[in-house]
Amino acid sequence: MITVGVEEEYLLVDPYSGLPVPLVEDVRRTAGLGPLAERAEVQDELLQAQVEVATPVCSSLEEVGGHLLRLRHAVASAAEANGCRIAATGAAPVRGTGPVPVTPNPRYLRMVGEARQLVDEHLISGMHVHAAVPDPETGVAVLNRIRGWLPTLLAMSANSPLWDAQDTGFASWRTIVFGRWPVSGPPPRFEGIDDYEQRLEALVASGVIADRGQVYWQARLSDRYPTVEVRCLDVQLRADDAVMFAGIVRALVATAIADEKAGLPLPRCAPELLQAANWHAARYGLNGTLVDPHGRSRSSGDVLCSLLGHITAALEDAGDLRQVSALVHRLLREGTPADRQRRALAEEGMPGVIGLVTDAAAAA
Repeated sequence: MITVGVEEEYLLVDPYSGLPVPLVEDVRRTAGLGPLAERAEVQDELLQAQVEVATPVCSSLEEVGGHLLRLRHAVASAAEANGCRIAATGAAPVRGTGPVPVTPNPRYLRMVGEARQLVDEHLISGMHVHAAVPDPETGVAVLNRIRGWLPTLLAMSANSPLWDAQDTGFASWRTIVFGRWPVSGPPPRFEGIDDYEQRLEALVASGVIADRGQVYWQARLSDRYPTVEVRCLDVQLRADDAVMFAGIVRALVATAIADEKAGLPLPRCAPELLQAANWHAARYGLNGTLVDPHGRSRSSGDVLCSLLGHITAALEDAGDLRQVSALVHRLLREGTPADRQRRALAEEGMPGVIGLVTDAAAAA
């Protein structure tokens, strides 16, 4: 059984205006002193209006869901105790007139000196899924086989349509904001682990990025854990949707390992087409077409059906098929979180959006 872990990022916002508030240290301290979370499970982020949680290593989706609900409740309670709320949205729907203070970490302060405006506008939140791989060579093979599915996962997860109280026209504005960093977007295809390491070393040696942590590909090998880390996802409104993505990523990794062992050919998708597919997914979410791993434009429903077909055997082996399939079909019926944000904006204005993203984050 492939183990998984999930990291989620949330914004800390004023409960009435929705404006980001720099209270991460207070929230972390309060959460770490409570009965539901250890301080190590609650981390700061680049800006002081952001907080991150990380589950322990999990063997089942039931474990993932239990830990996410526990951590969401711990951080939401800590935020309310400090006069703010957590918001489960991929981008801040509203921002203040001045920048949010940067967390006083040497690495983060160096990033400010290199890219002030990008740091100031980094009010975005994602979720990362780690799936265990037996060795780095296998991990690189997995990256090569799942990269074509990243635009589909991005479209499914889209939860950031608003910025400065306006509809951006994008389902995942977070993807566009994040894509301005030097090394981002879908990863290239690699010839093996040596090629992967040489490319990372060359990027750092160029001086354009300060360290390997600034390789912001949407899927990469983790430098901390023996995992493949999928990073293309917006943070989810509901914890059970985050669980769905944990199940899908685990199944994609398991399928990739099986296909590699069987010697099946790699899907062929040119890098420029994959980049275009990624932008298209961020623009439209599931409202229209998607580009599948072979570079073909198809309806989003057909591509999601293909995804489920591709990973059905792995989902069955893990005992996850019924749960993941039900959640995918709910997503197709109800739309993405971006669609829900837009409906809230149309029906209740910005107060409705702020209520949606904060209430959903705190629900347990």
